[in-house]
Amino acid sequence: MESSSTTAIVHALTRAITEHRLLPGSKLAEQKLADHFGVSRTLVRQALLQLSQHQLVTLEPARGAFVAAPSVDEARQVFAVRRMLECEMARAFAAQVTPAMARALREHVAQEKRAVEQDDASGRTELLGDFHVRMAELMGNQVLAQMLGQLISRCALITLMYQSSQDAGHSHDEHVQIVRALAARDGELAARLMGEHLSHVEAHLTATRSYPTNDITQALA
Repeated sequence: MESSSTTAIVHALTRAITEHRLLPGSKLAEQKLADHFGVSRTLVRQALLQLSQHQLVTLEPARGAFVAAPSVDEARQVFAVRRMLECEMARAFAAQVTPAMARALREHVAQEKRAVEQDDASGRTELLGDFHVRMAELMGNQVLAQMLGQLISRCALITLMYQSSQDAGHSHDEHVQIVRALAARDGELAARLMGEHLSHVEAHLTATRSYPTNDITQALA
């Protein structure tokens, strides 16, 4: 029971952070979280420890827990790792793609398009990130899916802090091109498009981004 409660807290906080409802630097007060979830501070502490291991939360002695605020240098490193993983993933996906796998990706980008057109900020953020995890899942590689999920959660913080006001439609359009290359079993093209896509996102990072703060109760409501 305690384990499931901790998992639920981790999941709720992860979503609030990656959907930009809890913003970088926000203080995560243990008692407020315990009251919100109706659990003990011990369970909250366990959840915050897990989130710190995923680099989404920083734990500071005598100060408490805060939503992580990645540095520009860390942001560059995260995107470098993603390019290493995902360009090879694109090649491997193209080599084993089936009509059902291609159809699943087309359905995903169709959902992205609807979220972009409806200006659904949290929905499109989640879907644009999940596209990459979905590729790993369709390949049956749960280890890669888990690794990418953690990297993309960190990227959600990074883009919030450093990305300029770029239309999310650009990322969606690039996903459409990647899916076409994958469906055509063109691994080299898919890998090149994936690398360019991640480089485009990184190129729009700026160290001058400012952001507001959010209240825990409001963010988790």
